[in-house]
Amino acid sequence: MKQIGLMITRMVLVRFIVILLGISIFVITLEVISYVDAILELNDRQLSGLAYYALLRSPAILSTFIGMSTLLALLLTLSELSYRGELVPIWASGVSPLQIMVMLTPLAIILGAANFLINDVAVPKAEPVLHSWGIGEYGSKKLKVGEKDPIWMRSDNDILRAVSSNAKSTELSGVTIFRRDTRGHLTEQIMATDAKLHNGRWELKNVVVYYRANLAPSRLDKLIYSGAMRPAAAGARSGAPEEMSLAGLSYFIENAGFGIRPAHVYETWWHKRVSLLVSALLMVVICVPLTVKFRRGGGIGTMFAVGVLLGFVFFVFDGISLTLGELGVLPPWMAAWAPVMIFFGIGSYMTLQAETVG
Repeated sequence: MKQIGLMITRMVLVRFIVILLGISIFVITLEVISYVDAILELNDRQLSGLAYYALLRSPAILSTFIGMSTLLALLLTLSELSYRGELVPIWASGVSPLQIMVMLTPLAIILGAANFLINDVAVPKAEPVLHSWGIGEYGSKKLKVGEKDPIWMRSDNDILRAVSSNAKSTELSGVTIFRRDTRGHLTEQIMATDAKLHNGRWELKNVVVYYRANLAPSRLDKLIYSGAMRPAAAGARSGAPEEMSLAGLSYFIENAGFGIRPAHVYETWWHKRVSLLVSALLMVVICVPLTVKFRRGGGIGTMFAVGVLLGFVFFVFDGISLTLGELGVLPPWMAAWAPVMIFFGIGSYMTLQAETVG
């Protein structure tokens, strides 16, 4: 039985690597060709810039296709075993679909962990550089407020934005403070060219204060602001949750999103990030029970089509659920975990039926 498990695991792993690398290299190559002039211009016409861009884009592209590659690798492996008639002796040896799942669980855990690490470590490190380059889709994402993304801070109901800062965020430039009441309504907008932190208080220079009522703005050379501002985590200052690490998401949740987006958006993505750990295991639960009906090599095309359809429905449902979570229609945990739990339920039901048939 151990040899059967190793054989199937090796077959799935080889096909997974080939599919994922094949799709990713194809997509990255198309991107490099499409933006070759812009990439070379930003890298002093050095060809190494093309390789660097490809390296930076790899994490995001790999994370996009890793789920589908897992699904296709499983279906191809099971289809091949069915076509060659190898499933019959496997079942005859007393191996059940549930045991096949158990055999594939270590590989599923490894692939899920890889998916999590790519999204939680590699993507957050690469995205800031791509934002600074502003090539392709990053051109529309790039914030035109300075050379770097703005820094966001929060103090109770007040929100502060600064164009740039020193390394410790104690000296700011291009400062805007949005003062809000307890209901979140804007009461004042304070703008200053510079701000320095002294003994827990911010000293603002060249200040203009705008009021909610139709009053004339106040202009001051200096203003002291005593709010205890907390800077948003460096590397996540654009507030895009899909580009943050789990720690960055937690930091934004603790600080109510720093006024960039509602906290439930970051909570939804926090749960979504954790759910990646079981993403590959879910594909195993969906695919393996399909082999029972087609154990003698018949209807392989149907089996493959049903598996792809189930995977496609899951990915669409998962995307819709995530959007509903971002909009606040669904609770964050439900938006991230509902598709996983529903399809785990479907897979478990098919497994139970397969065990009954076996």
